[in-house]
Amino acid sequence: MKILMVLTSHDQLGNTGRKTGFWLEELAAPYYVFKDAGAQITLASPKGGRPPLDPKSNEPNFQTDITRRFEKDADANAQLDRTVRLDSVSQGDYDTVFYPGGHGPMWDLAEDKNSIKLLESFLAAGKTFAVVCHSTGALRHVKTPDGKVLVDGKTVTGFTNGEEEAVGLTKVVPFLVENEMLNLGATFSKVKDWGVHTVADGQLITGQNPASSGPAAKLLMATLNKKAK
Repeated sequence: MKILMVLTSHDQLGNTGRKTGFWLEELAAPYYVFKDAGAQITLASPKGGRPPLDPKSNEPNFQTDITRRFEKDADANAQLDRTVRLDSVSQGDYDTVFYPGGHGPMWDLAEDKNSIKLLESFLAAGKTFAVVCHSTGALRHVKTPDGKVLVDGKTVTGFTNGEEEAVGLTKVVPFLVENEMLNLGATFSKVKDWGVHTVADGQLITGQNPASSGPAAKLLMATLNKKAK
C-alpha cells in the first residue's frame, strides 16, 4: 500500500512572533500505524524539504513513546528532511492521503491550490482519505466532483473551539475549525476536550486532536483493507 502524508510548510503563528508548524504526535503516530503495517510512505509539503515542527509539540509534556521513537528513527528523519513538493505529487500514485495537523495548515494547506486539487482528485477517484485536528481546516475549499462543498451535509470532527480556547489561540488563528465546518454546512461531532474521537463519513475520515491521530490512521487502514478484499 502506498500512502501520501501531507505536512504544512508554514512556521509563523499569526502575528505573535512565535513559531508553529506540524504537530509531532500527529505525524509520528500515523506514520508508525502505516509503517508497521508495511505501507510505503511518501511525505510531501507545499515547499518541499524539511517542514517546520511546532516546537511546542516536542516539549516534555507532549512527548509520547511514539514521538520518541520517531525522534530516534534515522530513516524517518531522513524522509522528513526531503519531503517532496506538493505540486509534484499525483493522486494516481497513492492509495490514500493523510493530513497531520498542527496550527501551520490553517495558514497554508487551507488555502493551497495544489492541496485543494489533490484532495479533490482523491475524491473523484473514489479513494478514502483522512485529515486530523487543524487539518480539517484544509477541507474548507474542497469540492466534490459535482461542485458541491465537500463537508456540506457531512459529519466531521477536528480541533474544537474549546481546545483552541484552552491553548489561548482563538484570536490568533485565521479561522476556528469548528465554526468554519458548521458555517459550511457540516455536522461537527466532538467529545470532551483532548478526548480521542474519529469520524468516518463516506470517503472522509476525520480526527479531533493529536490523541486522535493514531486512531484515525488505524480507522483509515481498516477501511482500505476492507475495500481491498
